[in-house]
Amino acid sequence: MVAFDCVGARAERYAVAPTMTLELRITGEARVEAIALRCQIRIEPNRRRYNTSEGERLHDLFGTPDRWADTLKPLQLANLSVMVPSFTGSTTVDLPLPLTYDMEIATTKYFQGLDDGVVPLLLLFSGTIFTSVEGRLRVEQIPWSKEATHPLPVKVWREAVDINFPNSAWLPLHRETLEKLRTYKTRNSLPTWESVLEALLKTEE
Repeated sequence: MVAFDCVGARAERYAVAPTMTLELRITGEARVEAIALRCQIRIEPNRRRYNTSEGERLHDLFGTPDRWADTLKPLQLANLSVMVPSFTGSTTVDLPLPLTYDMEIATTKYFQGLDDGVVPLLLLFSGTIFTSVEGRLRVEQIPWSKEATHPLPVKVWREAVDINFPNSAWLPLHRETLEKLRTYKTRNSLPTWESVLEALLKTEE
């Protein structure tokens, strides 16, 4: 049987979209011919502390701090699949993790709400292992009990996003709302969408 351990994470500088790579170390008792690996990644928000400003930004997700004992539930981050090539003893493989910067997605709200520190990740593994024992090929299923944790630095997520969207954020809008903003932008001869929002905020103030 094999054991899994997440030993690091990095931002991918040349990815088409925001992407982090998790470095996964796999150790086996016998020669492994291949692994068809699936990995479910969750954020476990109850495994870290939050300061006052973080708590305010996370209100939309978890409510007020007095409710956090009930509301700090795991957040689904990704389901990934990767083929692991043959190895003997141990090997390290990259697990690409694509990211979204859609501010309506719960995981993006969570990352964006943090000042610093780490995000507690839980990696749950499944899939098929092909091993070689005394010249015979053996096929085994990875038990659902196989898992690993990793303290992902917030700065790695921020770096991965900033590579593609420096100092930017994405807000999804209905087409009707966008058309109204476009009309307002044209009528007031505003050069950018940001200037449209700034003008509306000034009107509200």
